Amino acid sequence: MTDIASIAEAVREERVDPAEPTRAAVARLHEQNGGSQGLNAFLAALSESDASELEVPRDGGRLVGVPIAVKDNLATKEFPTTCGSKILEGYRSPYEATVVRRLKEAGAVIVGKTNLDEFAMGSSTENSAYGPVQNPHDPARVPGGSSGGSAAAVAAGIVPGALGSDTGGSVRQPASFCGVVGVKPTYGRVSRYGLVAFASSLDQVGMFGTTVADAVELLQVVAGHDPRDSTSVDRPVPDFLEERDTGAEGLVVGVPSEYFGDALEAGVKARCQAALDVLEANGAQIREVSLPNTGYSLAAYYVIANAEASSNLARFDGVRYGVRDSAGEDLGEMYERTRTVGFGREVKRRILLGTFALTAGYHDRYYGRAQAARSLVSADFETAFGGGVDVLFTPTSPTVAFPVGERVQNPLQMYLADVFTVTANLAGLPAVSVPMGVSDGLPVGGQLIAPKWGETTLFRAAFALEAAMEAG
Repeated sequence: MTDIASIAEAVREERVDPAEPTRAAVARLHEQNGGSQGLNAFLAALSESDASELEVPRDGGRLVGVPIAVKDNLATKEFPTTCGSKILEGYRSPYEATVVRRLKEAGAVIVGKTNLDEFAMGSSTENSAYGPVQNPHDPARVPGGSSGGSAAAVAAGIVPGALGSDTGGSVRQPASFCGVVGVKPTYGRVSRYGLVAFASSLDQVGMFGTTVADAVELLQVVAGHDPRDSTSVDRPVPDFLEERDTGAEGLVVGVPSEYFGDALEAGVKARCQAALDVLEANGAQIREVSLPNTGYSLAAYYVIANAEASSNLARFDGVRYGVRDSAGEDLGEMYERTRTVGFGREVKRRILLGTFALTAGYHDRYYGRAQAARSLVSADFETAFGGGVDVLFTPTSPTVAFPVGERVQNPLQMYLADVFTVTANLAGLPAVSVPMGVSDGLPVGGQLIAPKWGETTLFRAAFALEAAMEAG
């Protein structure tokens, strides 16, 4: 397997059969995914026989012939859309997500749907109703979540790129754990039409790639206004590669002191310092900054996300689509039995917490205060960027991938895996996780955050960091 641009170029120049990259990806998928020792990264995929008969037009667009995986909370017509939940087992959408349609229009081939924490609620992909995903670097470790299947598929070399969703770090954190690149665009940059909603004010479709360029290629194709999504912003999509070779010279990189506290593992901190050192050696100016309201972000995020989830998931009642338990004596009992059987433990927990936060008498105490904290977190970023900082650099996660099962019984400990990523979602900012080497043999990711609509600067910094780390 090679990079996305090279695959498409080889197809266009008739150096390879247009369907050959997909056939090779499907073969790798079935070799690595199934069985007791398999990754379990895919919930549905093209069969090898289907791939053998596949015909791909050579005159496609930017991604012609490129095999891509898609997280199973993005609607597709050719595969079920289950969100990793029993309540949507076997469900087939009558329409497809805008991002999926745009990938196809660019010539990409969707090879399958990837596993995830149920309804994207989790940080380890252990909450899937269809079993956990293994980390390709160590099967005893989690791949991160909730987009763990997409991250694992790219890290294992099955596909060069994949789509996920990022509500509080669900692309960047698994990218860090699996040693790949993960991008969360500015809120409103990419259409959410066809993305099954978890928390509507936070959700954003994200991209995985083996390199920064691979992830950028996907964003370049799927970005842009969509009138079917009321949160999609109508503004031009720049060429995100235009400053690819500019380098780090003159770049002002802010380092928030609040992200480098006692919770940060020593090995992760060391890799972060190494990254900052090479950026500085390549001409970047490193400046310490403060985001003083960071301490409120995790609590605010989980109140807001769960409140929105309790509203969004009310539609899964067994009446319109999905599984139905009709043994109840009346409508209310049917709802109860369906949701009891259909939803997993973590989803039920979040619905209950979110519903409580919105209950009359508690709304202002919890949801209202969480929104106020969100405003403070956003203001911190505006102050930092207004002070002359081009991008911020932080660890993506405070730890490397943790052992399977270690945090399943301790939700609060699990939620701490998102402590460095939720802030970009609260503020609607673009962010990317870039591999920075390993600690104790496991990948470490560094996070870059830019101002709203600042993806071009974000990727300039990401390209510079990637090149500097590779150069040693």
